[in-house]
Amino acid sequence: MSASLATVSYLGATILFILCLGGLSNPETSRRGNLYGIVGMTIAVLATIFGPQVTAGGLPYIVGAMAVGAAIGLYAARIVKMTQMPELVALMHSLVGLAAMLVGYANFIDPAVSVGMSPAEKAIHEVEMYLGVLIGAVTFSGSVVAFGKLSGKISGKPVLLPGRHWLNLAGLLVVIWFGYRFVTAHTVADAMLPMIVMSLIALAFGVHMVMAIGGADMPVVVSMLNSYSGWAAAATGFMLSNDLLIVVGALVGSSGAILSYIMCAAMNRNFVSVIAGGFGTEGGAPAATGGGAQPAGEVVPISAVETAEMLRDAKNVIIVPGYGMAVAQAQHTVFEITKTLRERGVDVRFGIHPVAGRMPGHMNVLLAEAKVPYDIVFEMDELNEDFPDTDVAIVIGANDIVNPAAQEDPASPIAGMPVLEVWKAKTSIVMKRSMASGYAGVDNPLFYKDNNRMLFGDAKKMLDEVLVALKP
Repeated sequence: MSASLATVSYLGATILFILCLGGLSNPETSRRGNLYGIVGMTIAVLATIFGPQVTAGGLPYIVGAMAVGAAIGLYAARIVKMTQMPELVALMHSLVGLAAMLVGYANFIDPAVSVGMSPAEKAIHEVEMYLGVLIGAVTFSGSVVAFGKLSGKISGKPVLLPGRHWLNLAGLLVVIWFGYRFVTAHTVADAMLPMIVMSLIALAFGVHMVMAIGGADMPVVVSMLNSYSGWAAAATGFMLSNDLLIVVGALVGSSGAILSYIMCAAMNRNFVSVIAGGFGTEGGAPAATGGGAQPAGEVVPISAVETAEMLRDAKNVIIVPGYGMAVAQAQHTVFEITKTLRERGVDVRFGIHPVAGRMPGHMNVLLAEAKVPYDIVFEMDELNEDFPDTDVAIVIGANDIVNPAAQEDPASPIAGMPVLEVWKAKTSIVMKRSMASGYAGVDNPLFYKDNNRMLFGDAKKMLDEVLVALKP
């Protein structure tokens, strides 16, 4: 393939990637957007493999590596559960960071890369390598820790070292100093120590940064690492002089940054406070005893049969799914209940909080998998005003995103966080295994309100019983 044809192919792939992002912004066009992304990536890979930069001798190695990677990817996609998607995404981010590190070191030790460069061009290329390895190392180690937290292999409780901000500042100054040493080094041997020291500090910073972030902020962490992986890919593109990698990396990096901003706004947090860490504990931890008023009232349990009777008599129902629905794999039963109620003339809608679940869009994906119609799935801002006119609001395994303390208790750790106002419905029903708090470790006054009922038990089992009671 000629260089001009490869360039045209890259341009076509770039357009398809942009169309992919546009399609993924709406559930109704997401399948088409995903298809655009697949076609774009196929074109990009083929244009790279058969492009002028790959020699015939290196082709078998590339094909072999692709075969191994494809086999691993297909196996992972086949066995992964929907509840494991967040940690799988984090693991994929770590591979992007690792790739950026390896490409940076390969460029660094290959003397042929800088042949024919002017001193200015050589200095710019060295800065690209240094920053590429830096971003890649932070992305790699941070994503590995995020994978551990999301999969439960590492505690979700934040680890806050004494003077952690000073440690981070000291690490940054050392990285800058060694960056100067790296650029001014005359030989690869002289530059090796600065590169290794920087890599170790960057790896340590990635671990330290994510370990300090509490479980309640993990959705933001996923989107943040998505942004980091994009910048790592862009840095790799600069090192390899690959325009497509630069553009695609910038697209991923910027879209991830925008998503992180949306997540922070949805939690009434700013990005700096998320990075500073410390908010949230392990999911299912006992409720916090301080930092807000203690709920007053009595918890009123309800049975599955009573729940079915309420739904049968209702005219308007709003369902709020949370991580508990994902864990119980109850989305298909939820769809059957929705279909049954709609056949009876009940207006059923779904309310999705931006940070419901463990990653952005988690609930939307689960509902789409269960064939829930897109036109009855709404964002939080579209539904909050309708709760006062709603007969029954059902909360399935959610906690912090429906906590009225965010609005009613200024001393609460989640004060000011936008939430779904389910307590304003005529009756709210919360489905949970127990009275344990959510990921923020804050007790929920919703459970004690006069118009609230608690349906305790496994979401899938309870919903199956509700479905049986609903059917004639």
